[in-house]
Amino acid sequence: MLTFTYGLLLVLIWLLLSGHFNPLLLGLGLASVLLTIFLMRRMKLLDHESFPSHLFSQFPAFFVYIFWEIFKSNIDVLKQILRLDGKPITPQMIEIPLPQKTDLGRVIYANSITLTPGTVSVKLTSDKILVHALTKEAAAELSTGKMAKAIPDRGADI
Repeated sequence: MLTFTYGLLLVLIWLLLSGHFNPLLLGLGLASVLLTIFLMRRMKLLDHESFPSHLFSQFPAFFVYIFWEIFKSNIDVLKQILRLDGKPITPQMIEIPLPQKTDLGRVIYANSITLTPGTVSVKLTSDKILVHALTKEAAAELSTGKMAKAIPDRGADI
């Protein structure tokens, strides 16, 4: 099932990127997809970590959430740069616990923190993340664990 899903995704990407639908190019595209799948299976690269199809249903809600967080953080950083709220910058280094069960979930969480302006994941261990936050408020927001709950991670289901 994983191989079929991956192949279907490759075909869709190929069709979207090529935009050509004549028989020769469709045949060459199909051949390249089949060769890619054959090589990935032979090298044993196709698993739940490299192609997380089991998380696809959770990604749309996560993308909406992370884009909203990035937007809010951009506004906060802009306020800090322009000093609109009059508060001084209060950089913080905090450790945040990692509730995710899989390596993939942990990496998605750490990258989501880094994508959000004003915060950077500095160190990732098996049970926590060391984060540099631009302000005390950004550090407090991360400490609530709201972002951790939004991360797609179904390690127990695999």
